[in-house]
Amino acid sequence: MDPHDLADLDGGATAIQAPTPIKRGPTGLVLSIVEGPERGQSFELLPNRAAPLLIGQSPSCDVKLSDKHVSRRHASLEMVKGRVVLTDLESTNGTFVDGISILGAYLRGDESLRVGATGFRLTRRDVAAPPSLPHGVEPRFGKLVGSSRELGRLFSLFRKLAVSDVPVVIEGETGTGKEVLAESLHDAGPRSGGPFVVFDCTAVPASLMEAELFGHERGSFTGATATRKGLFEQASGGTLLIDEIGDLDMSLQPKLLRVIERREVRRVGGTEAIRVDVRLLAATRRDLDKAVQEGRFRDDLYHRLAVGRVELPPLSKRIGDVSELARHFWAELGGAPPGPPAEVIAQWERASWPGNVRQLRNAVARRIALGELGDDFARDLEIAPSQRGGASDDGDIIASVIAQKLPLPLARVRVIEAFEARYIAAVLAEHNGNVALAANASGIARRYFQILRSGKRRL
Repeated sequence: MDPHDLADLDGGATAIQAPTPIKRGPTGLVLSIVEGPERGQSFELLPNRAAPLLIGQSPSCDVKLSDKHVSRRHASLEMVKGRVVLTDLESTNGTFVDGISILGAYLRGDESLRVGATGFRLTRRDVAAPPSLPHGVEPRFGKLVGSSRELGRLFSLFRKLAVSDVPVVIEGETGTGKEVLAESLHDAGPRSGGPFVVFDCTAVPASLMEAELFGHERGSFTGATATRKGLFEQASGGTLLIDEIGDLDMSLQPKLLRVIERREVRRVGGTEAIRVDVRLLAATRRDLDKAVQEGRFRDDLYHRLAVGRVELPPLSKRIGDVSELARHFWAELGGAPPGPPAEVIAQWERASWPGNVRQLRNAVARRIALGELGDDFARDLEIAPSQRGGASDDGDIIASVIAQKLPLPLARVRVIEAFEARYIAAVLAEHNGNVALAANASGIARRYFQILRSGKRRL
């Protein structure tokens, strides 16, 4: 290997740089196992593949290995803007390319790879260029909008999952649209006439989760003044989305598994088994495989949930979707025709969008509400840490905002943001971090309390 092909990455990892592109058709890859228990198997990685090719022991991996030296999710291969990227997923025993230990590497498509005691050979082949979207397919699925290749190539998978009744795990960063996808799967499926119910694991204290999901009988615990159906019963005939399932309390996980297997619930304090007919979807921002490996999530529950699995790409990887989404949100939120100014869209297209689609929607709403002031608001919105945590008094916050000489509408928003942040921190501290009690004491719904807590209630 030419030493000029090697470059250091942050943290000392080695990246094998792709050579000057060869002018020919798009390249697909074949990953062949040449050593190890699964020797002889091969797998394709095509340019239009919707998600990374996962390698590991987990049943959710595309390349499932029985090698005991391999981690559950050991490594991934994917095409990123025409380049082949191999990533070690914090494996125990490391990932090697031509004998070199790597954290991340760009590959040519003619290397030897090793994970654990399993050896691979990666070879390349030319394939026909895939269209951005299949001919005649709308650039959306339900409420999920986007014509980028990164999202569009998932639409056929979404349609297949919608008409099935299997459980699905939806993975993705915060704000990528996991709940939107779940509702769209429900609306496009045979259960669309039934209820769509959402349970947010981050919005309910562990002590109340069981009663919330499965219901309770009158007098079964303090405050249970009447019999109440749980969310499984409420969703019967339709779909139940368990949002942020990676935060589900460990003590409740075996009970949820039992409900999935038996299709029946028993209310808290009750003795009768109640049949339920529910399609279960789960969403998470966490790596559930890693949670299983660390003992924070049950392996058997994960297997039952991840019959179908979808990973939503972050907005930063959805090339071309920012402008399309911005126009869509502008019309949806009542913005004046013809839409966002071209220079604003160009600015949005250059942004990194760590909050993904939700953050973009907020930016569009802010621009509609504040006009050009919204641009200054976006650049200078974050309150200093000392102003968020209570280290300075109210006079200091107000004086600081006044000193910035902002227009009155923007200054008012800044002060309200600081007040809300301090109020939420204080009421949480008063109730020992119990979100349900803090929300009740605040006189607002738990879900809105969580939004204020995350600091995402933006104009």
